[in-house]
Amino acid sequence: MPSLDSLNSRRTLEVDGQTYHYYDLAEAARTLGDIRRLPMSLKVLLENLLRWEDNATVSAYDIKALVDWQKTRSSDHEIQYRPARVLMQDFTGVPAVVDLAAMRAAMAKAGGDPQKINPLSPVDLVIDHSVMVDKFASPQAFAENVEIEMQRNGERYSFLRWGQHAFANFSVVPPGTGICHQVNLEYLGRTVWTREEDGQVFAFPDTLVGTDSHTTMINGLGVLGWGVGGIEAEAAMLGQPVSMLIPEVIGFKLTGKLREGITATDLVLTVTQMLRKKGVVGKFVEFYGDGLADLPLADRATIANMAPEYGATCGFFPVDEITLGYLRLSGRPEQAVKLVEAYSKVQGLWREAGHEPLFSDTLELDMGSVEASLAGPKRPQDRVVLPQVPKAFDEVIGLQLKPADKAPAASPHVEHDGHSYDLEDGAVVIAAITSCTNTSNPSVMMAAGLLAKKAIDKGLQRKPWVKSSLAPGSKVVTEYFKAAGLTPYLDELGFDLVGYGCTTCIGNSGPLLEPIEKAIQQADLTVASVLSGNRNFEGRVHPLVKTNWLASPPLVVAYALAGSVRIDISSEPLGTGKDGQPVYLRDIWPSQHEIAEAIGKVDTAMFRKEYAEVFAGDEQWRAIQVPQTDTYVWQEDSTYIQHPPFFEDIAGDPPHIGDIHQARILAVLGDSVTTDHISPAGNIKADSPAGRYLRAHGVEPRDFNSYGSRRGNHEVMMRGTFANIRIKNEMLGGEEGGNTLHIPSGEKLAIYDAAMRYQESGTPLVIVAGKEYGTGSSRDWAAKGTNLLGVKAVIAESFERIHRSNLVGMGVLPLQFLDGQDRKSLGLTGRETLDICGLDGVELHPKMRLSVEVHREDGSREGFEVLCRIDTLNEVEYFKAGGILHYVLRQLIAEGA
Repeated sequence: MPSLDSLNSRRTLEVDGQTYHYYDLAEAARTLGDIRRLPMSLKVLLENLLRWEDNATVSAYDIKALVDWQKTRSSDHEIQYRPARVLMQDFTGVPAVVDLAAMRAAMAKAGGDPQKINPLSPVDLVIDHSVMVDKFASPQAFAENVEIEMQRNGERYSFLRWGQHAFANFSVVPPGTGICHQVNLEYLGRTVWTREEDGQVFAFPDTLVGTDSHTTMINGLGVLGWGVGGIEAEAAMLGQPVSMLIPEVIGFKLTGKLREGITATDLVLTVTQMLRKKGVVGKFVEFYGDGLADLPLADRATIANMAPEYGATCGFFPVDEITLGYLRLSGRPEQAVKLVEAYSKVQGLWREAGHEPLFSDTLELDMGSVEASLAGPKRPQDRVVLPQVPKAFDEVIGLQLKPADKAPAASPHVEHDGHSYDLEDGAVVIAAITSCTNTSNPSVMMAAGLLAKKAIDKGLQRKPWVKSSLAPGSKVVTEYFKAAGLTPYLDELGFDLVGYGCTTCIGNSGPLLEPIEKAIQQADLTVASVLSGNRNFEGRVHPLVKTNWLASPPLVVAYALAGSVRIDISSEPLGTGKDGQPVYLRDIWPSQHEIAEAIGKVDTAMFRKEYAEVFAGDEQWRAIQVPQTDTYVWQEDSTYIQHPPFFEDIAGDPPHIGDIHQARILAVLGDSVTTDHISPAGNIKADSPAGRYLRAHGVEPRDFNSYGSRRGNHEVMMRGTFANIRIKNEMLGGEEGGNTLHIPSGEKLAIYDAAMRYQESGTPLVIVAGKEYGTGSSRDWAAKGTNLLGVKAVIAESFERIHRSNLVGMGVLPLQFLDGQDRKSLGLTGRETLDICGLDGVELHPKMRLSVEVHREDGSREGFEVLCRIDTLNEVEYFKAGGILHYVLRQLIAEGA
């Protein structure tokens, strides 16, 4: 922390006999001006700048600019931010470690020291994305799924074990432990971080970036953190600051309390809808108001988790007594809790009753007005109040209940395992208690267990076509279910433990029963999943399930009992009880008193027990043998881990930045194209380019695993780019699937095959899209695959924050249509060629204008301007070097030359 401390703000703090050094915000304010009403989240950034002042990356001018934000409550000033640590999950972590291994190989090839490629900041990688729901509704499901996971992912896990030994400051939490965000909340996060330098202990706010968009969950604990692409995260751990503009901060005032029967999930879906409508992309959201005094930490974490869904960089909660209570409950050392209280109060980071910071804009919600809700069927911001779900479903598929003018189509008959029934549109075929959003929250988890108990007592069972699963975020959850006596009831309804991981929410729902899959395909049924997750984008949960609904865990159980989203479960019976009488949701919904009584079973001993040896892993993990080498020994026959081509020419000159001529359009896409559409995480189709590649390398379709698990192999991932079965290319009339029209041949080809043909002819490529391009997960392969396909630029109406940054980080130009223009107004069909001009012989600068000349098939020409979304000076340097990792590696090679 090389601070010049030009404001003379360094002080000491005594806590329980320990001396801590810190940079005092109040002392700095003597020179800078009053900061008492600066948003808490910006105070964290201010402290970061004070601590890293060096007159190179951080100057006194940068520090003053952050304080001066209060005058206009917005800024176009760029700052360099250094988070304390980095968090990864394995889907994004594996390609990040592959990149680090490739950088070491490139460094060695250039004659440098490969040990220079090493994390400088602590990195925790939690393996949570690989377990699939292959087995369910049985006491053996967990053990069998873990066994299958270890068999499928042996190569990946061996590689991560190598990384664990090869890199300093790099820890791996083994599979079967929990979801990275819940492990972060329950164990890794500290709220106040400490570091020893030259015998002195420094205290400062805990901050991080993570390679998963839901890193934001930790903001519920007063820890500033957000998701970045793996590319940015690697640069951060290698010592590069995160370049960012001082953000606008939207204040969200919470008042009142949730009513009886309303859950934290209902609250977060309401908040998500409100903030999406407001428009908070690229902004901080900070929660304030006296309603926070009654908002449990787990509820705060639930709201903070969904920041990617409402579009914000983060959703920050200040530190208060509730924060301290959670730190104690979860087993943090008492000395650390006392430090959090003392440091937060002395720095003005402690929430006081009635405090209202200055914000760029504000919203307000009386929590007493929140209604029971789901979100769906395709976007997390599309909230539907519970009684309206059947209507919302019917509107999606263009059906009406019992239409008078025609008889309903025959529903396919299904027989399996002693059950016989007709499967219909709207059938809930997946009911999953899954994902980080809700499985960290004892109130909604206990509510699900209590509802299961009451359902069993009434004589209800889940419908036989429902694939049910329970995937908690940590082992603490199963401990408190057991302590509350609720496990047997969940098991009896088929919600047996299937694994500790994300499972269904990230597309690892596993196969449906074969007769059900056949029935869906034969009758082209529109069926549903109901999950307690945060993502319900098209094609994500399961390729055959077209509508996906986000709901609280107790509502997941309720829909498993009802078996259909065409039943209004708020007023219609879920089923018939053992007494022959109809059973309604109101009959089995647990009271707040019952939930509170169950939550009382959660104690500190559970956390301490489950996190005592968090990095050790089970016997299978410990048995993995890996070579103790500085550079990785690449296996040519591996279909999981391959040496990527990104750094092949790193010793040569940086790439020439020039105009792009005679580019072809690879695809024309609409609004809300997600990173799932661009780089799917789930199922690999046997006849897709990736499937053909795997079969050619001797991999049977049953062993394909998922795109997410194969992110360490660029050959699979570039073939999977734009291969989502639900992506719609307007060049083919909006037809679904990862295909395009090759011009000038006019052939319909898989996007990968067309891109390779264009590469053979030396033709540069462009993607054209609508609004919110790249929403969703912080998926670096959405940018890496785009680069490897030969795409030089993406022209869209707007970009989601992380994906825009990732495109720059991979040397792809993000270009934005000017207001009032889009692909439709400009008549872009995909048959044109484009020249992108304004780069030749020009010094790049942030947000410059470029011109695009359109050459149409009839020989006519037309021009328009675009905004180049290289937003900061750092990004300019990264782009000129060929990408952010190229920039870092070139610097390291130069230092060793």
